[in-house]
Amino acid sequence: LGIKKITVSSLKMAEYFSAQWDDITVAFPVNIREIKTINTLLSSITLNLLLESVFVLKFLEKNLTNKANVLLKLDAGYGRSGINIENLEEVNKIIEHSKKMKNLTLAGFLIHNGHTYSSRSIDDILSIHSKSMKKINFFHQKIVDNSNYVISIGDTPSCSVINNYEKTIHEIRPGNLVFYDLAQWQIGSCKIEDIAIRMVCPVVSIHSDRNEAVIYGGAIHFSKDFIKINKNKVFGYVYSSGSDIWSDNKSIGYLKLVSQEHGIVKFYKIPERLHEGNLLSIIPVHSCLNANLMKKYLTDDGKIIEMMKD
Repeated sequence: LGIKKITVSSLKMAEYFSAQWDDITVAFPVNIREIKTINTLLSSITLNLLLESVFVLKFLEKNLTNKANVLLKLDAGYGRSGINIENLEEVNKIIEHSKKMKNLTLAGFLIHNGHTYSSRSIDDILSIHSKSMKKINFFHQKIVDNSNYVISIGDTPSCSVINNYEKTIHEIRPGNLVFYDLAQWQIGSCKIEDIAIRMVCPVVSIHSDRNEAVIYGGAIHFSKDFIKINKNKVFGYVYSSGSDIWSDNKSIGYLKLVSQEHGIVKFYKIPERLHEGNLLSIIPVHSCLNANLMKKYLTDDGKIIEMMKD
């Protein structure tokens, strides 16, 4: 599809994907204790590392055995990690230090507007994106103009609803755009029919008196992330599986509770012919955690894709 570079969230992922990709950005602040892995990867691929301090910059310069690109992490309102995008003094200090480095190239600036995840509508997403862009455009004017620095942004909600980006943005990194999930649907990033992942779980016991069933699918499969719908905790939307898990678009219930191995399904009306051993198709709340927990995918044409091993 013309995509030549990818973003991952750990060096472990970078190792996994380095067999197929030779330009990888690790969108997580450098853990200097992983310097050995960083050097191994740099011997075979272009690795773009994330940092937010002069200390880490100096550490990398001293300990890298190959040249690397670094991106300065900026915070445009999320409040998780990164230098405040309005703190131009601190940014300039790191830029000046980077110019003295031989093994490092400051390639640009990376921003994750993760506060869009608090949205509950497209208007909310657009409002947060607009406020962030005002800060980014000011930053571009003061720092990036007349330079080769790249500005990289990435959050699935805004990348899902913004069709045209301003010239100040050079790349986007929408991590959950591949699958989506119920959390993204609730935010306004997608429609239910856009969600391209399911967990298929067997029924192990049925409780008709309370319109519920127990499945083999608990916290170690789904995580404990949930959304609230009509004051109910929802850990997943439940569908009958049939021969084609994608054909049935009408939910028959929801996953109301998960413990370690158990999942409790609450049906709107319990299916008449439901029995132990039936499979239920479930749209998860957070596909990223789901995928990481399960360690493999079964494609709709019957192929198994193995994921990273612990």
